[in-house]
Amino acid sequence: MSFISIIFVLIIAFIAGIESVLDSAQLHQPIVACSLIGIATGHIVPCVILGGTLQMIALGWANVGAAMAPDAALASVASAIILVQSHDWAKNPNVSLSEITTIIGMAVALATAGLALTMIVRTLTVFIAHQADTAARHSSFVGIEFWHLVGLTLQGLRVAIPAGILLSVSPSAVQKGLEAIPTWLTGGLAVSGGMIVAVGYAMVINMMATREAWPFFVLGLALAPIMQLTLLSLGLIGLALTIIYMTVMLTAEKNSGSGGAGNGDQLGTILDNY
Repeated sequence: MSFISIIFVLIIAFIAGIESVLDSAQLHQPIVACSLIGIATGHIVPCVILGGTLQMIALGWANVGAAMAPDAALASVASAIILVQSHDWAKNPNVSLSEITTIIGMAVALATAGLALTMIVRTLTVFIAHQADTAARHSSFVGIEFWHLVGLTLQGLRVAIPAGILLSVSPSAVQKGLEAIPTWLTGGLAVSGGMIVAVGYAMVINMMATREAWPFFVLGLALAPIMQLTLLSLGLIGLALTIIYMTVMLTAEKNSGSGGAGNGDQLGTILDNY
């Protein structure tokens, strides 16, 4: 990896750490962060695939009370760096699915361990908040802005420092380290990576699924194995289903409002009972 690529990766990691608490541009999301690192390193296609796979897992991550989910920003940056550093691009420009699942398993483990960094930064922000309060009592807008920037800088360093540590390891060392991993552990990471994806899908469906949405999930499951369908055709199918659904719902509401529930409108009756 060139020096310029390393600088860009560190900048992306720093911004992803900041965005993980701002949530303004969503640059910490795996599909975005991994893609940006892929652009910076010249390996955009495998990084997009990695980010898309990891994104479906991160959709189900949420902080509930005192329980904190794995750090999506750190998982995205770490997995993309490991992918770029570990693969021998000169021999094989393509990345296998098993390799991606193994890297995701390692990245999620690193992200979970990286929660210790999150706790340290959050503890430090208590002091920063008190300093900002003191500046507010003195009507110092410059002081308030300064301490806000200090807090954001710590959040950025929380991801940039581990990224720098991963980048400091030579690609050959990373490759040898992965090759030294026993087969049973590599297989276990691949299985766990697949299970994590399945759990992520289940959590997303659990949050999104309603009685009205289940038919569309079933239809998507039926269409998924049809490899001849392109993204354009799938988009057109989705658009057509949306128009049909909205038309049926508007018709049902119109019939219901005009007292037409019992006028022989069988579809309206079915929708009302559904």
